[in-house]
Amino acid sequence: MQFETLTVRGEGAVLFVRIAAPPMNLLGPALVRDLVSLIRKAEANSAYKVIVFKSDDPDYFISHVDVMRVKEYREEAAKLTGEASIALLFRHLSASRLVTIAQIDGRVRGAGSEFILACDMRFAAHESAIFSQMEAAFGLIPGGGGAQHLTRLLGRARALEVMLSAEDYDADTAERYGWINRALPIELLDDFVRVLAKRIASFPATGHAVVKERVNAIALAPVEDFRHDSDLFAEGVRTPEAIGRIQAAIHSGFQTRFAELELADLLGQLPNK
Repeated sequence: MQFETLTVRGEGAVLFVRIAAPPMNLLGPALVRDLVSLIRKAEANSAYKVIVFKSDDPDYFISHVDVMRVKEYREEAAKLTGEASIALLFRHLSASRLVTIAQIDGRVRGAGSEFILACDMRFAAHESAIFSQMEAAFGLIPGGGGAQHLTRLLGRARALEVMLSAEDYDADTAERYGWINRALPIELLDDFVRVLAKRIASFPATGHAVVKERVNAIALAPVEDFRHDSDLFAEGVRTPEAIGRIQAAIHSGFQTRFAELELADLLGQLPNK
């Protein structure tokens, strides 16, 4: 499998996928296009059972969406789901027969958080993983399923804290809140995930499918709820308030690699209008 922003290596029934979309792994048209193609190819080949996603960039897993190219990446998502919505793309991944594991080192914010939440399991580097659902800083709702997943995983109060504060959370807090399965020392993370992925892949695919179907029937929000959040985000991002705050953030370094190392501070300093 050859992609522009993904490097894929197969080990038996497991695909190990590395995300490499310089300069900071923004979720833009190229990355969405490659994710759509990867999901299609993996689902079409019964030899594959498990996908492990990790990043080539130690500072960024997936930073967030490229706010300058919203229409374009939504159009790429439509090539899998028929609708211009990354929320529905991510929900498709959650409902897929494939078992997906996010191995997180570095920053995962906004739609990056929503991508890992769409994966079946999440394991993070204790020392370096950082999480944020920061759309409220722009007057927006998470549009890729974040509100649906976080409320179910964290509970009402913590979900509101995470989304309304637009703060950064370290891996230990994310583990304690239920955002991720576990935080592990970085030197142990790779081996732990590899062993788990191969163990799961050694079991029958029929069991994977039926377990996921029953768990999703309890814990995964209906398609209509993902669609509604996606529509609210698409409407909100066109409002004068959101446009103004995004422009102010870009003026302060938003969507540049160095400035986003401390994005929570940048967002906290946006003018209050």
